[in-house]
Amino acid sequence: MKPYSETWKSICEHEAPEWFRNEKFGIYTHWGPYTVPAYGGSSSALCGGRHDFYNSAWYPRHMYDEGSPCNLHHTKTYGSPDTFGYKDLIPQFTAEHFDAEEWVEIFKNAGARFVGPTAQLHDGFAMWKSKVNRWNCADMGPKRDVMGEFAAAARGADLRFVATFHHSYHWNFFQNARGKGFDLDDPEFEDLYIRAHDPRETPDKAYHDRWRDQLYEVIDQYSPDLLWFDFGLELIRSDYKKAFLAYYYNQALQKDQDVAVTFKNRDLPPGAGIFDLEVGKMDDLCLFPWLTDTSVDCVPRGNWAYSASAAFKSPERLIHNLVDRVSKNGQLLLNVGPRADGTIPEGAQRVLKKMGEWLRINGDAIYDTRPWYTAGEGPTKSAVDMSHGGHFNETGEPRYCAHDIRFTTAENAIYATCLGIPGDEVFINAFKGRVSPDEIKQVTMLGVEPPLTWRHDRDEGLIIDAPVKMPSEYANTFKIEMTPGQ
Repeated sequence: MKPYSETWKSICEHEAPEWFRNEKFGIYTHWGPYTVPAYGGSSSALCGGRHDFYNSAWYPRHMYDEGSPCNLHHTKTYGSPDTFGYKDLIPQFTAEHFDAEEWVEIFKNAGARFVGPTAQLHDGFAMWKSKVNRWNCADMGPKRDVMGEFAAAARGADLRFVATFHHSYHWNFFQNARGKGFDLDDPEFEDLYIRAHDPRETPDKAYHDRWRDQLYEVIDQYSPDLLWFDFGLELIRSDYKKAFLAYYYNQALQKDQDVAVTFKNRDLPPGAGIFDLEVGKMDDLCLFPWLTDTSVDCVPRGNWAYSASAAFKSPERLIHNLVDRVSKNGQLLLNVGPRADGTIPEGAQRVLKKMGEWLRINGDAIYDTRPWYTAGEGPTKSAVDMSHGGHFNETGEPRYCAHDIRFTTAENAIYATCLGIPGDEVFINAFKGRVSPDEIKQVTMLGVEPPLTWRHDRDEGLIIDAPVKMPSEYANTFKIEMTPGQ
């Protein structure tokens, strides 16, 4: 293939890799100095009614908001931000129990096929050994190359490696509290907090160069298979985005590596990367592959980083989340927030273990599949299902039932996953008019040995006699084998 040029036409010729479409499920981590306070909102009382950005990952910003819950907590715990700023949390981020191989083992056992760290959050602290950014984990805090260790562990376990970047928004992240005598205004720390500027001012050349050079450094040192971008990419000039994308895609060509880039909103032209929805989903089957990022915690819009007060989603919700999205041509990137010392919270581990157990039985309906004629059927609807897909529409998602069925297909099989425990008979209306009975060779349930009895009705579709004992309390999958060549 010819090299990519720095034009949108050339860059948009890049296609989503087959591995991304096949592997479906990944896990990444929000982990950095912001995890030291372990403080974030899990209720409107704690968050001041602002669930959206009042989470633990935004502690570095809100600790400077005078009178806010984060500011009051910070002052009580560490002292006023004018004497103990965000930079002073970095030495306390020691990661003494961080074990990349242990993390990767937990994530792989959960069924994840691509894993990695947050390379840099909005706070500007780099989670790799950097010469571009002096504020990095190899020279400060843990004094270890977190990304390097994570990449080696992932590849040692035959997993793809992902690095997520949130640093485009670094330009505005600390600006709200400038001019108040905090360390934010000290020129010595300008490369961490960014110089003060008018909110309407666009990022300057120095900022753009730093944005680009950190990306190139990660690409050159760690060769990630997937680069994921948070919101804020709209702040970056088009010529820098085109140069970066051409560089990344061309480096991959030289290494014979299939790579991908994700983006949110309209931050890249269609086709330049893979579209990502934050804590969201498409409302129906989508004609192009897409991604959703969500978090294992159950704070409405995601707490993202570890918080001592955050609870965790149920295995059922996350399994249904995965099944529903895969049926619509989507993939899932799940966030887990480790503690500052490098341990994965036990509550998160329990949920991940259950996901892994389910995928070991039902993985054939997820991995290496493609969408069928329709994503699914069933009675459970919400405002989300009847509108266009979007960010944060997972919040308030209804609880599905066993009459809600999601479809995928692979080889000569159609997989119909019931989002619950079905009754004695299962009616699959989608087979009415789409599939002739003489096309069906055999029906089984994943995790159950003997074939099942079935019949086809012209008016009601496929009717299956369900097994007496179900493999899962969360979701159960029928494998409908079709006559080869049909």
